[in-house]
Amino acid sequence: MTEKTRYTDEELEEFRQIILEKLEKATREYDNLTQSLKNSDGNDTADTSPTFKVLEEGAYTLGKEETARLAERQRVFINHLRAALVRIDNKTYGICRVTGKLIPKERLRVVPHATLSIEGKEKKNN
Repeated sequence: MTEKTRYTDEELEEFRQIILEKLEKATREYDNLTQSLKNSDGNDTADTSPTFKVLEEGAYTLGKEETARLAERQRVFINHLRAALVRIDNKTYGICRVTGKLIPKERLRVVPHATLSIEGKEKKNN
């Protein structure tokens, strides 16, 4: 029996649904993060005593920086999911870019934007 070289259209459709669900959730989270970066919602340090003002401003800045980092990670994740949808359309989804073999379904269900199998990841790191 020959080794399977790509997933069937039905299998690709299953993965598409998984990716679309993750993409919807990721986009919502990204929108929430970017919205929180844009909103000052009146919670500033203007009415705080000078002693605590410096501490609060520092904490506020750190919080904004962390939110910005989270938003950037989410944006990258969204781009990876969109790229996975393109691979589904091209029928190249699930093929390890190092070994050329199919990435196991179990891995793709957990990490649907994966482009490397575990074997391929190990080869790449060596």
